[in-house]
Amino acid sequence: MQQRSNFSPEDLAFDKHNIWHPYTSLTNPLPAYPIAAASGVRLKLADGRELIDGMSSWWTAIHGYNVPDLNRAVKDQLEKMAHVMFGGITHRPAIDLCKKLVEISPEGLEKVFLADSGSVAIEAAMKMAVQYRYTKGQPGRGKFMTISGGYHGDTSGAMSVCDPEGGMHHLFSEFLPKHFFADRPRKRFEESCLEEEFADLEQFFRLHADKCTAFILEPIVQGAGGMWFYAPDYLGKIRDLCDEHDLLLIADEMATGFGRTGKLFASEHAGISPDIMCVGKALTGGYMTQAAALTTQHVAAAICNGEAGVFMHGPTFMGNPLACAVANKNLELLLESNWQERVNAIETQLKQELSPLASTPSVKEVRVLGAIGVVEMEETVNVSDAQKCFVENGVWIRPFGNLIYLMPPYVIKERDLGQLVKAITNYINR
Repeated sequence: MQQRSNFSPEDLAFDKHNIWHPYTSLTNPLPAYPIAAASGVRLKLADGRELIDGMSSWWTAIHGYNVPDLNRAVKDQLEKMAHVMFGGITHRPAIDLCKKLVEISPEGLEKVFLADSGSVAIEAAMKMAVQYRYTKGQPGRGKFMTISGGYHGDTSGAMSVCDPEGGMHHLFSEFLPKHFFADRPRKRFEESCLEEEFADLEQFFRLHADKCTAFILEPIVQGAGGMWFYAPDYLGKIRDLCDEHDLLLIADEMATGFGRTGKLFASEHAGISPDIMCVGKALTGGYMTQAAALTTQHVAAAICNGEAGVFMHGPTFMGNPLACAVANKNLELLLESNWQERVNAIETQLKQELSPLASTPSVKEVRVLGAIGVVEMEETVNVSDAQKCFVENGVWIRPFGNLIYLMPPYVIKERDLGQLVKAITNYINR
């Protein structure tokens, strides 16, 4: 049966009343705009209108849409096999992908666990840390330390280390395990931390480190928890304190990995290597769901020499050949491109064109880092109203909370990026 690209009123009514979209209500649903096709940096609506995409489909489509090389990678792999279990079996796309991830990742990360989503990779990383600690004969150290304002995913382990009060998961506080939260870093990316902030961190570690196995955080950029860009020396201090107190450091690079902040991985801004690093989102260029948790020889050996003798995790679709094949081609396109120049150009333009909005009374702050532009509003944004305005302006931007932000594909042209900024300006100045 040929799939239809048109949408009848019945189709859209069914979608509105029966399909739960992310973070939406079925009793008071937000509009869902029907997309018929996508190419380059444009999404084509069913009625023929085109929208410039400012979101990279939640930060994944770094090369845009309908990319010939990525299409070909999927088609070529599809002719061989779409999927095969990863238990007791391996295949060329997975081997090549893991080789490349080890090659480009921060020093020491050489053991790769492939997962089928970002949240699952976070779960795997947390289980690695717990199993590592158990093997070391310290079963009482099963808690985690993290910082307020963070976001790590929607599964239970990941939710437990998201911001417990200001985050999206406070409704589940009675269900989730309790961990330890330091204050959100106070200094911005361009600044240096004060000694009093370091002293507060030292005290936090003294109070809680002996009950914990690892410190988990988003390096430099807190994403869905508030789009906050913090000082690199804060991250460096966390690394030092983890070493001092025998904690593992888990870096959640889901949003920041593969060039988004101007470095291939955000941890590089502080010149540090984590003990476990999670990547996903842009890994496949937005084509397939795929993620990975990388760790060191030391951590892997401790896990595998323990009571279980194995790492106790195994998603059904881990190592999916289609996902691995397109990830390989995606990383090849990225690494062989002038991605740093592109990201720097996006950063420069966003700073120039978004900065004037900072003087608008309804705007609290404007922040830009790499290919990320954030306008923090004084009040919560009405998503339905804002998206209607953006679509009328020919762009696709999806705010959350009091944040209107851009994470465009790296291939976006100056004129299209300018239209995205103009649409935000038009919305704010209505």
